[in-house]
Amino acid sequence: MPAVTRFRRGIAAIALAASACVLSAAPAMADRPGGGGSVGGGSGSGTGTSGGADGDTINSSVGAVMFDRSKNGSGASVGPVAATTSWTPPACWYAPKYSPAAFQAYVEPIWAADSTGYEWDAQQRDRYVNGHPYKDFNKDKAGKGYWWDSYVNKSFPPGWDKCDEPYFWVDTGDAPPANIPNTISTKILGELAYNEIRVPTTEVSLKPAGTTKVNLATWAWLDKATFKPVSVTASVPVLGLSATTTAEPVSLRIDPGTSDAVTYPASGVCEFNNGSVGEEYTAGDAGKTPPCGVKYLRSSGNGSYQLRATVTWKIHWTGNDGNGADLPDGAFGRAQDVIVQEIQSVNR
Repeated sequence: MPAVTRFRRGIAAIALAASACVLSAAPAMADRPGGGGSVGGGSGSGTGTSGGADGDTINSSVGAVMFDRSKNGSGASVGPVAATTSWTPPACWYAPKYSPAAFQAYVEPIWAADSTGYEWDAQQRDRYVNGHPYKDFNKDKAGKGYWWDSYVNKSFPPGWDKCDEPYFWVDTGDAPPANIPNTISTKILGELAYNEIRVPTTEVSLKPAGTTKVNLATWAWLDKATFKPVSVTASVPVLGLSATTTAEPVSLRIDPGTSDAVTYPASGVCEFNNGSVGEEYTAGDAGKTPPCGVKYLRSSGNGSYQLRATVTWKIHWTGNDGNGADLPDGAFGRAQDVIVQEIQSVNR
């Protein structure tokens, strides 16, 4: 196994163990020689990870993705949407990390410690100091660009270790090398923001509420004020790149929790209309068919049925460079107890 891979996997194991103790802290930056491994993402309810320049030094989070969650869903009842397909956000990507001086300050102690072996260290010196292809850490370009490295999705999903290109230089204003995949872009920012979207828990209002009767239509609806579009903006300020990902509720799916039931409509999918789903039951609706609801055909006995209500959210991103696209729909729902009783008849 190459030294670079051993180093990266060891750092990941340490980071994973440490993450249990620092869930509320800004993400640690885990590095390995040769490029790759910094944990990306931000924290907090507003903008996330900090980063910046100080003279000719630049801290290791300068290229980390920052998130503005001020227009996201909030409160104890919100949760993450799950893609309705097998799509997942990027596991790793490349972005700026070091100035020439900061890069030298980071790698030279590693070489001096001989922690990765003489041969590897000699190759690194040749690449970044001796002019094959870089000379003296590109100090002559100080303030005119950055050394780029890989960043890793903070959850370490499958593929997190695939961004294993060595450190590379990009002049300010230039595009990163076209032959290196997953360099940071508004597309990647939009996809990363998907993972930060939070939407309300789906608990539908029912009438009758809690307990209903066999063969009695139960009306279902959602609070219009609760379900509205939410968005998260992801950015890399040093590059002037940002993308906003927006989720908008489009439908509610009702699963009665038993095959002994019929739904309204028959598909079980109730569409959002002007921000609401279904209609609130009123006294004059007795005997009517609800636009959204369920009718149970059998008693739940001594227990209850688990009615599951899932809202589907249509999601898209828009970048500040004019690009944008749809992303896979997201879904978020929850189950709630419904007791179904037999209608009692009175014999005289």
